Amino acid sequence: MARGGGNNGGRGSSDSGGSGINNNRFANLETNDRTPGEDSSSPYFLSNNENPGLFLVSTHLIGSNFNSWNRAMSMALVAKNKLCFVDGSIDKLTVDDLVYGSWSRCNSMVMSWILHSVSKDIAESIMYLDSAVDMLSDLYDRFHQGNTPRVFQIKQLLGNLVQGSSDVIGYFTRLRTLWEELKDFRPFPVCSCGAMKQLIDLQQQGYVLQFLMGLNESFSQVRAQILMLDPLPSINKVFSLIVQEERQRSLSSLNFSQPSVVAYGASSSNYNSYKGKKDKPYCTHCGILGHTIEKCYKIHGYPPGYKPKGKFSDSVKGQHDKSGYSKPIVNQTGLSSEIFEQTEQSLVHDRSTLTSSQCQQLISFLSS
Repeated sequence: MARGGGNNGGRGSSDSGGSGINNNRFANLETNDRTPGEDSSSPYFLSNNENPGLFLVSTHLIGSNFNSWNRAMSMALVAKNKLCFVDGSIDKLTVDDLVYGSWSRCNSMVMSWILHSVSKDIAESIMYLDSAVDMLSDLYDRFHQGNTPRVFQIKQLLGNLVQGSSDVIGYFTRLRTLWEELKDFRPFPVCSCGAMKQLIDLQQQGYVLQFLMGLNESFSQVRAQILMLDPLPSINKVFSLIVQEERQRSLSSLNFSQPSVVAYGASSSNYNSYKGKKDKPYCTHCGILGHTIEKCYKIHGYPPGYKPKGKFSDSVKGQHDKSGYSKPIVNQTGLSSEIFEQTEQSLVHDRSTLTSSQCQQLISFLSS
């Protein structure tokens, strides 16, 4: 950016003809009756939004990133129409030049932009240089890397680069950055023959193969399908296909995980419901909640005056004997009549042992 030669642009003329300017871009100033600082097409023109504190690039120069920084800075200065102040297109002007004031303002503006685009240590080392072209020349001499070492480094990075834990977009972005930088160091020669198209096609095929080789094994199936295509698609088309495959997989995994969440919620509710039921006592004989087998009426008999509810009322009717005690249900499950009669007699015998006074007290207690 700062290695070009000068063409004495912008230097004023001192001939007796008056105040003419030799630079062709300002040849119409007399007819337009405007100074270079007022002409928007002139490099000396400064708009209202241009100020010394403006940041032209997002990444500061730290030394090792000079090549990328230099390109970004050149693009920004071209957009501002100020590249001629750093590439030697306009020489340093003296006080005697007619446009010295405009040149001085623009030169100081570009110098401020450069100081705001480098690290603090580098800015202090170029602070006292006189012009923007001197600043860029100094930075170029210090930090510019030769083509061969940088090309070797880029090719080494490309050879070791794989997707790994990155997504497809991140992996492809790193590849694309190295490809573009390598192409800047090794540009194709300009020609009008048909061989240029073949070279570009071969370069695109190399990009596709390198991109596919670095993908994870999970993309082996779609990779095999792409390699079977003839001719191979462009690198951008292949990248689009792989990204679509990755997004489709993420959607499939999301849809697959949703039923599991629903099933987990259902199982949790069933578990809570069962847990609530499990807290109540359960009879293993009749299968009814609320009592255990030790207190089951169907085994030990119903108490006097018991009134069953629901579907068990009919089965209980007729099971009470004359003594008022219910017949145990065990007699209906295969026990012999002798055992049943012994049990019934024992219950009557227990009742007959009560005295008359005890019976009166019991009746009074039950009536109260």
